[in-house]
Formats: sequence, C-alpha cells, structure tokens
Amino acid sequence: MTTQSLPTEATQDNTVGHFLYALMSAFPLFFIPVLMSFWLNLIQKNIQPNTLLASHLRWQRLSIIGLCPFCIVGYLMNPMWLSISIYLLGVMWFSYRIVKGWLSLNEGLMV
Repeated sequence: MTTQSLPTEATQDNTVGHFLYALMSAFPLFFIPVLMSFWLNLIQKNIQPNTLLASHLRWQRLSIIGLCPFCIVGYLMNPMWLSISIYLLGVMWFSYRIVKGWLSLNEGLMV
C-alpha cells in the first residue's frame, strides 16, 4: 500500500503562478491574456488551500475582478479626460498588484 504525500510549500511547484502573472502582465498590449489568465486561474482545482500558490491565485483573481469596475466606470464617464483618468488609475492599480504579487511569489511570501 503506497501513500501519497500532499505537496508542502517547500516542494510545491509555483510555475503556474509565474505563468499566470506573465499573462496578466501582457494586459497593456491585449486584454485577452488577462481573460485567459482568469480562466486558467479558475480551473485550478488541485491546489491545496492555505498554501503559497493558493494565496497568489486568490490575489490574481481579486486583481482581475478589481480591474473590472475601473474599466466599466471609465467607459461610462462622459468627459473624455475623466474617462482616461479613471482608466489610467485602474492600470496603475493593476500594475501595482501584478508587481507586488510576482515579487512576493519570487520571495516565497504569501499575499
């Protein structure tokens, strides 16, 4: 009878997290990689809860969901200068979340 051990944080492969951060960082060029990253994030079922990777997947989901209100409000604003300001604020916030999350993942810190 063999027993399988669950991956611990020390042996857990964080390649998925790095790949999803890379897809998210391509958002200035195309918005499709962000949507693909969100979809890939949602289908990750074999990730153990309360691990480093699980916290980063949650951080990524909340970052993408948090970008949506900026896009919607920016689209609905009538003056062009206000719309562009809201878009830029959303892009800066999203960029901050990507950089902070990716650096934390490289250092092995939970976010």
